[in-house]
Amino acid sequence: MKNQSWPLRLIVLAFIAHVSAVSPPARRYYDTHQYYALEHTPGTPSGASLEEVSRALGVEVVERAGELEDVWLVRVPKADSTQLAGRGEGEEFEDNVMSTFRDLQERANAPLNTRSEKALHARRVVSSVNFLEPQIPKQLVKRAPPLVRLQKSAEVAKHYDLKDPMFPKQWHLVNDANPEHMMNTTPVWDMGFTGKGVLTSFLDDGLDYEAIDLRDAFDQEHSYDFNLHLRLPRPVDERDSHGTRCAGQVAARRNDACGVGIAYDSKAAGVRILGGPISGVDEAAALNYGYQDVSVYSCSWGPRDDGMTMEGSSYLIRKAVLNGINKGRDGKGSIFVFASGNGAYAEDQCNYDGYTNSIYSVTVSAVNYAGKWSSYSETCSAVMVAAYTSGGGKYIVTTDRGKNACADNHGGTSAAAPNAVGVFALALQARPDLTWRDIQHLCVETGRMVDPVDGGWEKTAAGRMYSYKFGYGALDAWAFVTAAQSWKLVKPQAWIRTETVVLNNGKLRSLGHKKYEYEGGISIGPNGVEQKMKVTKEMMLGNNLEKLEHIDVRIWVRHTKRGDVKVELVSPNGIKSLLAGGRQYDEATTGFPGWRLMTIKHWGENPVGDWTLRVTDKQTPGHNGSFLGYNMVFWGGSIDPSKAKQAVEQPVDNALPPDNTAVPVNHEPHPTSATQHAKPTDHLPSNHGEASDPGTGKKPQEDVAENSEESWYSPVVNTVKRHKWFSFFASIGFLAAIIAAIVLWRRRQQQLKNYSSLGEDEILMDSVEEQHGQNLAGAGLRSTRSVRFDMEDEDDHDHRNERRDNDDDGPQTSLPAHLQAMEPPQAKSLGFHSGFLDDDEPSPAMAESPNYRDHPEMFSHIPLRSSMEERVLHSAVHPIGGLQFGAQSARLP
Repeated sequence: MKNQSWPLRLIVLAFIAHVSAVSPPARRYYDTHQYYALEHTPGTPSGASLEEVSRALGVEVVERAGELEDVWLVRVPKADSTQLAGRGEGEEFEDNVMSTFRDLQERANAPLNTRSEKALHARRVVSSVNFLEPQIPKQLVKRAPPLVRLQKSAEVAKHYDLKDPMFPKQWHLVNDANPEHMMNTTPVWDMGFTGKGVLTSFLDDGLDYEAIDLRDAFDQEHSYDFNLHLRLPRPVDERDSHGTRCAGQVAARRNDACGVGIAYDSKAAGVRILGGPISGVDEAAALNYGYQDVSVYSCSWGPRDDGMTMEGSSYLIRKAVLNGINKGRDGKGSIFVFASGNGAYAEDQCNYDGYTNSIYSVTVSAVNYAGKWSSYSETCSAVMVAAYTSGGGKYIVTTDRGKNACADNHGGTSAAAPNAVGVFALALQARPDLTWRDIQHLCVETGRMVDPVDGGWEKTAAGRMYSYKFGYGALDAWAFVTAAQSWKLVKPQAWIRTETVVLNNGKLRSLGHKKYEYEGGISIGPNGVEQKMKVTKEMMLGNNLEKLEHIDVRIWVRHTKRGDVKVELVSPNGIKSLLAGGRQYDEATTGFPGWRLMTIKHWGENPVGDWTLRVTDKQTPGHNGSFLGYNMVFWGGSIDPSKAKQAVEQPVDNALPPDNTAVPVNHEPHPTSATQHAKPTDHLPSNHGEASDPGTGKKPQEDVAENSEESWYSPVVNTVKRHKWFSFFASIGFLAAIIAAIVLWRRRQQQLKNYSSLGEDEILMDSVEEQHGQNLAGAGLRSTRSVRFDMEDEDDHDHRNERRDNDDDGPQTSLPAHLQAMEPPQAKSLGFHSGFLDDDEPSPAMAESPNYRDHPEMFSHIPLRSSMEERVLHSAVHPIGGLQFGAQSARLP
């Protein structure tokens, strides 16, 4: 009987895998349900199946979390998740799922009744849950430029044989006034490289796929709206033009509309995540959406650029990025491009941003039309390269939202990042086999030094020039693509992860809601604290590390005013990296709770010798701090590629002292190396000089369950059976399921062959009433935490040059037929898709949610501070569906 069940089981597994692959994510109902991310480890000896875990926690399995293996989205009705009545600042809240899991942890660790049935059951469940976290939607912030009064351009770019009427104003393509300061793309076009065959995904506020400039570039298959969970990423809010403008910089077609993109034959997918709050599961899914076909993810957003925020990415986000690095593009790795941020006016630095200080990101800063640093552009030791964008009264001309609309006021690091993306698209057409690290190496090798009189340039140990403002220099398309053609691919990655140094019994305890309790450590006195870390040749050989690229430094610092703290790293060769330069407006008392700082200033340097870490503060009266511990990771290329392995992420990576139980179950831990440490000294050199210039797969195992060999996948089967059309198939037997799978497979092949021939039956979408769709469209899902900095200042409208085709007598361009099939009924009303889980309950419009607005006072700190203080006071509660910001997370004890 057991053997006879195998064919049936394989059929079910194959069908479920296929349905999961072709189905879009299920719609979320945050107003009626509480969602959680659950990482299940199916291979744990004597562990519990996913079904048993879900029963024990009282949750319903919704679907797998994007492309993350063994990570599941689960939920409970909000009636089953109890919150305390108190909703003031800092007040705790509790829910039954997290409480149940903690009870199971305590029962599993209890020394008494170790053989009781309840204790054994608890151990089975706890050992099978590697990570559990509530999913609280958060608002990401677009990195549009600061508000500067628009000025008309006095120069007109040389006219090329292009019909695009705005091309003469696209100085970043052809700069007649300053010919040495442009992206230098025209020589690459002459080489025949225009981005053909390369797909970029714009993670943003939507993409206007009806715009004449973008309709032929739009890739529907890899586009999705993660805010409203719709198949098309249509911008909803009237101010949602950010993603369309960024996409136009890269993929705008050569035609008679507006301007032209850097890679004008490339494809553009729109993934909408900035239209409202988004959960970690959905953000992780977005970062992996279409990751086999998408080459570059363009990300012009991040935490607030206010000089007061220090925000990183959650475990799920880090896991998704690493998943893209390890598996994207058939193992060559997804290329993540992030804008460095626009908070320099507020003394903000990109090392306080967990997205831009990641070794997996190409962090792009801003240089203006004259080759000068754009004064809003954030600086830090994680900046890799600079790209041309607004500054000095000039802006980027690009496609705007609307059928034939143009914008000549786009800019900021939001525009710098897509200009870099366009160059990468050209290079990937020339060399499709470039890995994510090859792209970074080419940035380092070909970056062009600009503004040599700027005092921020320093020579590195490898002989290159580096600047916290410009990274390794301005990106030059011709130099980059030419180098890429003959580039020798780098060896796989390797690293040395040092042991964590704990100073004077330093301890960190998380209290939840971004609150921490510190103990021990060494006081940061007038001379600061200095620590030394030794790297030896034996360590490099033992860890298979040949060449140095990135360095991560994780620090634990308690301080009553975080902005007073300054962190420096000095190499054995005397090269200094300013990791954190202090911020005037950062008055947070939470310190650095295991925060990761990153530098690429030591790229190519020999790491052997003593590395010195210095922590100082401003010694402000009434404020003090202590240094509790640190560790370092030296990343680079491998000596022996056959010994290379892939990195993994840990659910909890900031525990002090280090918690071995935080290492993911069944994952090989990172290599560790012995280190030699010096005692703190009483002497530090004088100020570094930046005070006035801040910032200067594992498959499920069939033999896991004890009671039933099919129990591990039964909750997934039950979830799929909830789907309406799957229920129909189940009613007539598995034979019909096999036939349906074949039909869907053939449709999938046809779609991949020519997506433009899709018929109306290719997209599964439920219709909704027109009024309901309009309510959703007007809601916008806005957050009190959200703010974006668009260039559309009301005072600048007289200077704005928009070209809109509204001539009633002229021909009207309609949406292509294959996209009309995607449109919800009743013109622009929104609809629901048929997802992996078909919910019958309605999703009420959230009309009372506040909309975005521009903040002209962004860099005026008196109103900014009062505005921010008000947001802090109300940040604990979000007025969308009663959700409360702040998340609890659980891990193995």
